[in-house]
Amino acid sequence: MTIYIPAWVDGTLTPVEKLQAHQEGLRHKAISVFLFHQDRLLIQRRALSKYHTPGLWANTCCTHPKWDEPAQDAAQRRLKEELGITCDTLSNCGQVEYRASVGDGMIEHEVVEMFMGHVAQIPDMRPNPEEVCDTQWMSREALLDRVQRHPEQFTVWFKIYLEQHQDRFWPSPCLS
Repeated sequence: MTIYIPAWVDGTLTPVEKLQAHQEGLRHKAISVFLFHQDRLLIQRRALSKYHTPGLWANTCCTHPKWDEPAQDAAQRRLKEELGITCDTLSNCGQVEYRASVGDGMIEHEVVEMFMGHVAQIPDMRPNPEEVCDTQWMSREALLDRVQRHPEQFTVWFKIYLEQHQDRFWPSPCLS
């Protein structure tokens, strides 16, 4: 199945095949979700069958919105598709842009809408094995320590988020 994502080609937002966007390093839309229970962030290990960054740990979930799909809807959709869960408290944490190699000649050049949510109880997850092979709830201290000790286990975008943007998504005092 061919998947088209919103990407900028010659300055115009255009539907582009997802693999092509990554092979050519085209600037494209994306979303990233950070879901918390108390002070712990839900992270996921990408399925081993993924065409880039298989088996690496990442934030709760991410995706590319479909053409004309609002970012908030894409975030909710992806939580359901990847982890089998929903979250009524997702809030937009702003937009970031990054460009980085993800290996095998592919480049992510994403304009990312970031969403943060909080769950009062740990949800009953049903991870899609084509997307996710493991999940874990981690405190900030434990996560940062693990990333520092084993950076090769994490996606480049997740490391960028943690290094440059964690103040945007880590829970505010109002959620504690």
